[in-house]
Amino acid sequence: MTEETTAGPDVPPDHIAINPRSPHFDAEKLQRGIGIRFKGTVRNNIEEYCISEGWVRVQAGRSLDRHGNPLTIKLKGPVEAWYEDLGDGAPVAKG
Repeated sequence: MTEETTAGPDVPPDHIAINPRSPHFDAEKLQRGIGIRFKGTVRNNIEEYCISEGWVRVQAGRSLDRHGNPLTIKLKGPVEAWYEDLGDGAPVAKG
């Protein structure tokens, strides 16, 4: 069973990344727009998140790795996610 069939179509995935080279990248789900609340604050600079493990990845300033990709840091804390196309902005998945 896939996660979407157990969680429903209006629940964002537990783990997703915006980098197309990541195994957790899903363009279809990202197209809908996913809102993220981390430690009680709505954030729009999240590169990757995992609700069940309670972490997000954000860019570490303007630093780049040796391949030209932005360096990211992992921050731990409560993560909530929702699809922004639902219109109400209320989180439907908490971790």
